[in-house]
Amino acid sequence: MNRTIIAFTLLLCVIPFFLTASEFDRWTPEYMIQFKRVGSSEISPDGEWIAYTVSEPLTEGEKSEYLTHIHIVRADGTEQFQLTRGDNSATNPKWSPDGEYIAFSSARDGNRSQLFKIRLRGGEAERLTDVDGGIRSFEWSPDGNYIAFTMTDPLTEEQERARRERRDVHVVDKEFQFSHLYTIPVLKDENGEREVQRLTKGEFHIGSFDWSPDGNWLAFDHQPTPRANDWVETDISFVPADSGEVRLLIDQGGMDSTPRFSPDGNTIAFVSDNGLRRWPRAFDLYIMPFEEEASPTQLAETFDRQPALLGWSSDTNNLYYAETHRTSRRMFSIPVDGGEFNAVTTGGGVFGGFSISDDGSVLAAVHQNFDTPPDVIVSDIDNFSPNRLTEVNEGYAKFPKGKAEVITYPSTDGFEIESPLIYPVDYAPARSYPLILMVHGGPAGVYLETYTAASGAYPLQAFAQEGYFVLRPNFRGSSGYGKDFRFANIADWGFGDFEDLMAGIDHLIDRDMVHPDSLAIMGWSYGGYMSSFAITRTDRFQASVVGAGVTNLVSMTGTSDIPGFLPDYFEAEFWEDYDIYKKHSAIFNVENITTPTLILHPEEDVRVPPTQGWELYHSLNRRGVDTQLVLYPRQPHGLREPKFIVDAGQRHIDWLQKYVRGKDDIEIDTQEPVSN
Repeated sequence: MNRTIIAFTLLLCVIPFFLTASEFDRWTPEYMIQFKRVGSSEISPDGEWIAYTVSEPLTEGEKSEYLTHIHIVRADGTEQFQLTRGDNSATNPKWSPDGEYIAFSSARDGNRSQLFKIRLRGGEAERLTDVDGGIRSFEWSPDGNYIAFTMTDPLTEEQERARRERRDVHVVDKEFQFSHLYTIPVLKDENGEREVQRLTKGEFHIGSFDWSPDGNWLAFDHQPTPRANDWVETDISFVPADSGEVRLLIDQGGMDSTPRFSPDGNTIAFVSDNGLRRWPRAFDLYIMPFEEEASPTQLAETFDRQPALLGWSSDTNNLYYAETHRTSRRMFSIPVDGGEFNAVTTGGGVFGGFSISDDGSVLAAVHQNFDTPPDVIVSDIDNFSPNRLTEVNEGYAKFPKGKAEVITYPSTDGFEIESPLIYPVDYAPARSYPLILMVHGGPAGVYLETYTAASGAYPLQAFAQEGYFVLRPNFRGSSGYGKDFRFANIADWGFGDFEDLMAGIDHLIDRDMVHPDSLAIMGWSYGGYMSSFAITRTDRFQASVVGAGVTNLVSMTGTSDIPGFLPDYFEAEFWEDYDIYKKHSAIFNVENITTPTLILHPEEDVRVPPTQGWELYHSLNRRGVDTQLVLYPRQPHGLREPKFIVDAGQRHIDWLQKYVRGKDDIEIDTQEPVSN
C-alpha cells in the first residue's frame, strides 16, 4: 500500500458534491449530508408560539458550510413559517417579554456577530448593536427595555496597529481577550442612537448570566481567564444593571456556575462541584438567599450528578434541570425543600433545547429517538404528553434502515454495560456479519438514543447499508450512569474500559451475530485514543480508524489547551509518574501494532493537537504497518464543513471495505432479512 500523507485539498472535479436526492438508492455519506439540523426551542412568554433554528448544508461550488435560520411554529400546530432569510445565518432566537419581537444574533452586516430584532410576523430586521467585539450570549431585561449581552474584548488600537505592521507577536497566557457584560437599550434615544453601557471590566472571563426579576441586578459566573483549563475556578458575582461595583456572591472553592434567580428574586440557584475540581465532574444543585448573609443549601443528589440547570418553577417550589439518564436525556424537577428528583419528560429517546412559558404551564423541547429525527415538541408541563409540531426532514428517510436497540451485557468484572446497537440493513438472523466497534469521546461522553440516520463523520446508516453491525458501548467512565461509574476509569484508561468494549464484541459473537474475524474499531477524541491503544493490546481487529485521537499522553499534556486534564485523570503529572503515562499510551507500545490504521485529524485542533496524529503515523509508517494520515484544514477538534464530514464518512467506509470485508457474511442458514 502507498503510505502517503494527505493534506486534504478538495477537488470539485473529482468528488461530485452533490447528487440530487432522486439519484440515490441507498444510504451513503453523500446522501446523508442533506440532513437538516434542528436547534433549541424558544417558547413565547404566553406559550402560543415556538421559535427554533434549522441548519442546512450548503455544498454548491466553493461553499461548504451550514446556513442557519429561525423558524416559527404555533403551539397548537396550526401554523408555521420561516422567519429569517438571507445568505448569513441567524441564530439564538430570544422572545421579548411582551412576545412582539424576537432578538437574534447574526454576522449579516460584517464578520462579527451583532444583535438584531424582528417582529413575529416578519418584516425587515433591525440591527441593535454595532460593536467591535464578538457577541457571545444575550438576554432581554424583564421589562423588555434593555438587552444584556456578553462580548469578547476587541483588540486595542495598539494591538490593531501591531497586526497591520506585522509585529503582532503572541505571548502565551498574556493579553487575554476577556468576555465582559454590557447592556444596550432596545429603543433609540432622541438622537436616534443606542448607547452601549459596559458593566464589568477586569481580569476575569464571564460565562452565563441572569437578570433579577426586578431588572435591578445581573448575576453571572466567571473564571480567571478564557483558558479552557480554568473552568475549575469559576465563581458567581453580581453587578447593578445600571453599572456599579461588582460583588462576589458565591465561591465554594471550585466551580460555581449557572446562577438563576427565583421568580420572586429572593433566592439564587446554581450548580457547584463544592471544590471537587475533577475532570470527570460531579456537580450538585444549590440555593442561597440573594441579599442575605447565609450559606448555600445543597439539594438532593441528581441521578448522574451532572445537572444542567434550566430555572425555577413558577411557584418557586422546584428547580428544573436537564440530565443524561442512561441512554436518554431528559428534563427533571427537584424540590428546593430537599426532596428527591422527578422526571418531567417521560418515555424513550433524547430531549433537549428546553423552554418554558412564563406561567410555567407549557414546555417546548426538541425530541429524537433511534427512528425519529429531531423535531419540536410541546406539552403541558404537569401532564407530559408531547405533541410533535414539525417535520423538518420530511421526505429524507426514504430508504430501509438498519434497526437500532439498546442491549445490556456483563463485563469481565461485574460491570453492567449498556450499548446502542445498530443492525445491518436487511439483517438476516441466521448469518454472521462484520462489526464496527465505535468508541465515544470524553471519556465521560455517552451514546444516547439519537436518530441513526443523521449526518456526521460517522454515518451510522451508511455503515449499516454496507452490512455492518455498529456497537456503541457506554463503557466505565461514561456519563449517564452516576458518579461512581463515571469515575471508574481513573488512572485506568485502556484497561478496564477496554475489557468493557471487548466483552460487547464477545457477547455478539456468542449470539452468532458477528463473525470473529471481521472486526473494526473507530472513534473520535477519546474514541481515537482507544482506537489506537486497543490495537496495542489485541490483534483481533482487522482495521482501525483513529479520529483526532490521543496517542501520546506525555506530549498531549504538554501541547493541549487543557494541560490539567490528563494529570487529573492519572492523578499525577507525567514527571511524577512517567511509567503510568507510558503504560497507557499507544506510542510507547506501538511495537505491538499490526492492524492497518487510518488516522484522521483536524489541522486547527488545540484540544488534541494534530501532532498526536503525526506521531502515530510516523511510528506505524516506520514499522511497516499499513497506515494513512488525513489532515483537515481550518477544522477545530470536530469537523464543521459539510464536504469534510462527507469525506470522513466515506474514508471510514473505504478503509473498512479494504481491510475487513472478505471474511464476513458466513452462511449459517437462510432466513428472510429484517429491516425497519
